[in-house]
Amino acid sequence: MASSTLICETQPWKDLKSHFEDIKKTHLRELLSDTDRCKSMVVDFDGITLDYSRQRATPGTMDKLYNLAEVNFEWFLFFWNFCCQRTAASQTTMCGTQLISRKRLIACSMGSIPLLLEQKINSTENRSVLHVALRAPRDAVMQSDGKNVVPDVWNVLDKIKDFSERIRNGSWVGATGKALTDVISVGIGGSFLGPLFVHTALQTDPEASKCATGRQLRFLANVDPIDVARNIAGLKPETTLVVVVSKTFTTAETMLNARTLRAWISKELGPSAVAKHMVAVSTNLTLVEKFGIDPNNAFAFWDWVGGRYSVCSAVGVLPLSLQYGFTVVDKFLKGASSIDQHFYSAPFEKNLPVLLGLLSVWNVSFFGYPARWSYNLFYYSFRPSYLILKPWRNLHRTSSRQTYLSSNFPFPFSIKYVSMESNGKGVSIDGKPLPFETGEIDFGEPGTNGQHSFYQLIHQGRVIPCDFIGVVKSQQPVYLEGEVVNNHDELMSNFFAQPDALAYGKTPEELQKENVQQHLVAHKTFSGNRPSLSLLLSSLDAYKIGQLLAIYEHRVAVQGFIWGINSFDQWGVELGKSLATQVRKQLHASRVKGEPVEGFNFSTTTMLTKYLKVCGNTRKLGSSSQSSNYSSSDITLFHDLEVSALLYNFLES
Repeated sequence: MASSTLICETQPWKDLKSHFEDIKKTHLRELLSDTDRCKSMVVDFDGITLDYSRQRATPGTMDKLYNLAEVNFEWFLFFWNFCCQRTAASQTTMCGTQLISRKRLIACSMGSIPLLLEQKINSTENRSVLHVALRAPRDAVMQSDGKNVVPDVWNVLDKIKDFSERIRNGSWVGATGKALTDVISVGIGGSFLGPLFVHTALQTDPEASKCATGRQLRFLANVDPIDVARNIAGLKPETTLVVVVSKTFTTAETMLNARTLRAWISKELGPSAVAKHMVAVSTNLTLVEKFGIDPNNAFAFWDWVGGRYSVCSAVGVLPLSLQYGFTVVDKFLKGASSIDQHFYSAPFEKNLPVLLGLLSVWNVSFFGYPARWSYNLFYYSFRPSYLILKPWRNLHRTSSRQTYLSSNFPFPFSIKYVSMESNGKGVSIDGKPLPFETGEIDFGEPGTNGQHSFYQLIHQGRVIPCDFIGVVKSQQPVYLEGEVVNNHDELMSNFFAQPDALAYGKTPEELQKENVQQHLVAHKTFSGNRPSLSLLLSSLDAYKIGQLLAIYEHRVAVQGFIWGINSFDQWGVELGKSLATQVRKQLHASRVKGEPVEGFNFSTTTMLTKYLKVCGNTRKLGSSSQSSNYSSSDITLFHDLEVSALLYNFLES
């Protein structure tokens, strides 16, 4: 398909539209009665089982979705000759180009195919997309601008391994000679959410937990001084190492937080201690050195690593290795790499990320479901289906991702970032407005928490497709004598029950047979026919965590491929940041110089004026006794000093 053709203009899309008119009349009760259909919708790979039989789809639906995928993957035909060779007959496309037949067509992801790494796939930012190179084997070849980037990746990994081992074994100590046992990782967006998810999931893994004995890892992202206070509470500068994560070393929130922690360290240990207590993940060595960090203690990552795909770079690997050791983190990288290989070598019908991506397109662009939710046994992840980012449409698509694993509660937050920033687009990669829905709002909660909060909406309110994610073996098994089942079995009982409740529902006739009072029948009726899919992992260790993350990364890329959008830029975040700069300047001018609020619309002017009036319009830094007298145990400074003053005066003086 030519890049100028929208996917909705193709014959496979039109075929699906026609097919949808038939499918929408069919209830999941009927679909689930077909055993052969259900068997065809269970896929196993490397300890992971996907069951998507509770989707409102038939084998015929899937064939049509494969055809749709083939059409848009043709847009990336120049990749195929560099993919793994498959023993399948080729066919001639409409362009006259040879393409592997659909049954053996290799699923392609932006960032997964070797040749892709040489292309500026992120065309609007003129960048390559190579995040899979971050977890590639040492002997792999992945090129960008004619250079194999894998050796550079491993040079950084080796440096992280050496540094983290020295910190952990005490050969690198702080300014007072004490071991650095506590780490604060300062970053935002991808520098925070991905690493936080992996860290939280590893905390209760027996192997990883043992490796982390006596150590603490905390993440600071939000610029709110309360978050700074929470992060340093109970910590001492002399045993704390701060990792500042910013590619350019100019990210406003990150650098303000970094300067705040630098002040905390300097006040207690002196300015010279910064070199021993702060390291950087950045490409801007000039600003790193100017900040006071030794450039030798800066860990590189590259322009071809998007923030939301950066957890496998030094962004995540450094703080995680400091906490758990490089050996554990290496298993995480290997898990992600295994899914990379699976993604571009498995046929569509056996390919986990491709199946997830196609089903998501089916639910969003054809059924128009309002949300998607995720139910995790290790955590609940909700994915409010799909957000339509077109101002002329007052619709929202939401999806839910439920994880039944309490240890993984940040997974929904990490994946919603990857998904919503990647596919929250309203135009094609060529800049054409899209006449169909794309993007999805992700949300989730761990374990049975969601059942006691928002499941009411999912069961009897809006239809929200759900992802249920569970594990066979608990990280922390508990067996209580006399209980009917153990704790994990209790959790998993809900994992297995909820998809059926959503699919089958409960009819008025069934309620009447149970002698439910007539006036309550309508209230207790469940319509059912609410789609979901289930992912069952054999365990939840570092390897499986890497696999889970990579599955959802590639799922997002599949969606973007089908919709014909650029899943790797994020222009939507820029306008608000730009306007915040104007507000920041106004706050500084009002607080320091007493200038009135000017240059904003009525609403913003009113709210800003109110804000300044209530908290005190003008204050010279230093007028508060707290501004010049604080210690590691007295953090009220961070509540009292204005952000603007911190930015413009104190911390840079």
